[in-house]
Amino acid sequence: MEFEIIKSDIQALLETRNMQGLKVLLEEWLPEEISLLCESLNLEDQIKVFQCIDRDRAFLTFENLDIGDQKLLVDALPNRLVSLILNDMSADNRTALLEELESEQLNKLLKLLTKKERKIALSLLGYPENSIGRLMTPEYMTVRQSWTIREVLEHIRENGESSETLDIIYIVDEKGYLIDDIKIGEFLLAPLEEKVSELMDGKKVSLLVTDDEEVAINVFTEFNRVALPVTDSHGILLGIVTIDDVLELAKKEDTEDIQKLGGVEAFEEPYMEMPVFKMIGKRAPWLIILFLGELLTASAMAYFEHEIARAVVLALFIPLIVSSGGNPDHKRPP
Repeated sequence: MEFEIIKSDIQALLETRNMQGLKVLLEEWLPEEISLLCESLNLEDQIKVFQCIDRDRAFLTFENLDIGDQKLLVDALPNRLVSLILNDMSADNRTALLEELESEQLNKLLKLLTKKERKIALSLLGYPENSIGRLMTPEYMTVRQSWTIREVLEHIRENGESSETLDIIYIVDEKGYLIDDIKIGEFLLAPLEEKVSELMDGKKVSLLVTDDEEVAINVFTEFNRVALPVTDSHGILLGIVTIDDVLELAKKEDTEDIQKLGGVEAFEEPYMEMPVFKMIGKRAPWLIILFLGELLTASAMAYFEHEIARAVVLALFIPLIVSSGGNPDHKRPP
């Protein structure tokens, strides 16, 4: 295509705000061509271009832009469009963008991801496996200590719908550092003109983003909280973990402990879909142990062969004795 000629036509459409004409002109453009066009436009015109192209080309075009333009666009585009783009992006390209963001902007974008994509994003952002970083949600309610109770309640009414829980409200400073957490009941009972700082007692309890899952279970048990804030090593609030997530986690941990006590290692995927070598790795150790145990049983029976011959009725108890020892392979849950 004669790019420069068509570019001048696009510029004319942008200046006259002819969005329908722009949409028609860009219908046959490839994402690579649209991203090249965007690089020559200012931010305002880039927004118009993204609003005129379909969903499939929007995220591909976005991926072709450099990180600097992407950072500007995620702040300028409507949240609905940003959400579609981020959820459609490849995980590695999205991670490259998220790694460049400040904590406040990162949390904002994490809220726009679906639960599935958020889990993927958190895992790729470098949080260790089995850490609280993999479990936390960025959907929580924050206020400033200088606000009045009236301002807090208005803020909750306007923004509370997207929060995971409203039982606890978190107080942060301008940079996002966690200062305190206060139960919603205290706000509801306090005078409307009272300051948030007057309710603070500094007795916050938080988790580090790198804390192990077992640490979270122990802290929830000790402090009887419905939710706990999660911070980085500097104290910046990154997300929260709720009691329902931890109860599910505790159930999983208890199940694994019981399975280990019973000599069972549960499969993490359907039996018929498990690779052969992985299945052998899980079953072989127990089968070898059972084989050695059976050898000892056979040796013991051979040693007492004459006694068994004199009282044949004892042979009737052999299956019962063997069964009482258990067989992890037989007791494995489906």
